[in-house]
Amino acid sequence: MKTLIWKGIAYQSLEYFNLKESNENYIVESRIIGSYKEQIYNVKYNLTIDNNWKIQEFNIESEVNSGKNKLTGKKLQNNWEINNVINPDFKDFIFIDISLTPFTNTLPINHLQIPEGNSQEIKVIYIDVLNNIIKPVPQLYTRISMDQYRYENLTSDFKADILVDKNGLVVNYPGLFEKTEELS
Repeated sequence: MKTLIWKGIAYQSLEYFNLKESNENYIVESRIIGSYKEQIYNVKYNLTIDNNWKIQEFNIESEVNSGKNKLTGKKLQNNWEINNVINPDFKDFIFIDISLTPFTNTLPINHLQIPEGNSQEIKVIYIDVLNNIIKPVPQLYTRISMDQYRYENLTSDFKADILVDKNGLVVNYPGLFEKTEELS
């Protein structure tokens, strides 16, 4: 089991994060609080991830300026049931990207096992918690060194070189997140 705290730099947040192994899955339980551009928010998310680091289920409960929202997703073979409705936009997707946490970068980093100097394009279910938006987004990961990856959002010009630990968990995501505490 891993317990750690990430500080959100741009999002002025703190995330209390737990990762544990259960049978053939990883289970994530996390809570984020913060403020960003006149929005005060509280987010609780739970994830079930298989032993190949592919997302199987997610549950995200958020409160932004007193407005509450709940988003659920469950993988059913190659499809995704989002809030109890099959969404064909996400067919064959195996990753999610939650806007307020660096953890979801760990999923493709650990699953793809990209050799140094190589890149891999993926599609993710992008979840913008603050704006209540869920959409498909293409991303590119390039392994720069043993512990560094370049992340690129292919629908914008956003790029970042992410530093990870031996478990693929983000240590530093420049300008966005940094790990401040950890228990093993």
